[in-house]
Amino acid sequence: MKLLVTFSRKGGHEPVIARTVKETGVLINVERAHIDSHAGEVLIDVPEESAEQVCRSMREAGANVKVLEDAVIRDQNECIDCGACVSVCPQDVFAFDEDWHLQLHGERCVLCGKCVVACPHNALSILE
Repeated sequence: MKLLVTFSRKGGHEPVIARTVKETGVLINVERAHIDSHAGEVLIDVPEESAEQVCRSMREAGANVKVLEDAVIRDQNECIDCGACVSVCPQDVFAFDEDWHLQLHGERCVLCGKCVVACPHNALSILE
């Protein structure tokens, strides 16, 4: 399960992810991170059965946690199945089925936004 974790560094530089792994014993896969001296935003993937426990631990550490169920959103009325998103996606989120209709595997998305930029019909957006 994908979780978008944001936190402020105003209260100190506590290692939120390391603390959570140590506390819960749950291994966390960091898929994307942007952390500077003021704040951080991290996209993580955790086993679904452990998501609630990880969320609770991170919130107790002062982080905001958002569960991402559908990271990529496709407007069916705008999408023409052109495949522009297929070639730019580094995570293979998009693929064609046997009838050449675009299929979405949103659980693979790391919110890079390359598909949104590549889409000539503005049919794609990402949640952030």
